[in-house]
Amino acid sequence: QLQASGGGLVQAGGSLTLSCSASGDVLTLNSMGWYRQAPGKQRELVASHTSTGKTRYKKTVQGRFVISGENAENPMYLRMNSLKPEDTAVYFCAADRSDGLEPLEYWGHGTLVTVSS
Repeated sequence: QLQASGGGLVQAGGSLTLSCSASGDVLTLNSMGWYRQAPGKQRELVASHTSTGKTRYKKTVQGRFVISGENAENPMYLRMNSLKPEDTAVYFCAADRSDGLEPLEYWGHGTLVTVSS
C-alpha cells in the first residue's frame, strides 16, 4: 500500500515536497516513482528511481525536481522547485517489484498540486 501526501496550492516559482510511504511487503519493491495527470491529459512519468541506483526524470522537470528515498522501507520524496503553472496536476506515487524505471504495479491515491500564476 502506498500513501502520498504533500500536495497543495503554491505560487509560480515556489516549492513543494511530496512524500510517499509504502507499507506491507516493502522489501520486494525495487523501483518507485512519481507520475502526474493534468486535467484532460494522459498520465505521465515525472521521476523514478530504483534500488540499484538508476534514476529518470521527465525532461521538463529535470533540474527543478529531485526524487529521493533510500529504499522502499523509508519514505520517498519529490522535491519540486521553481514550480510552473504547467506543473499543476494530480501526482501519484507508484512502486514495482521489477527494477525498471516505469513502476506500474502498485499505486497510491493522488495528491493535488496546484500552481498559480
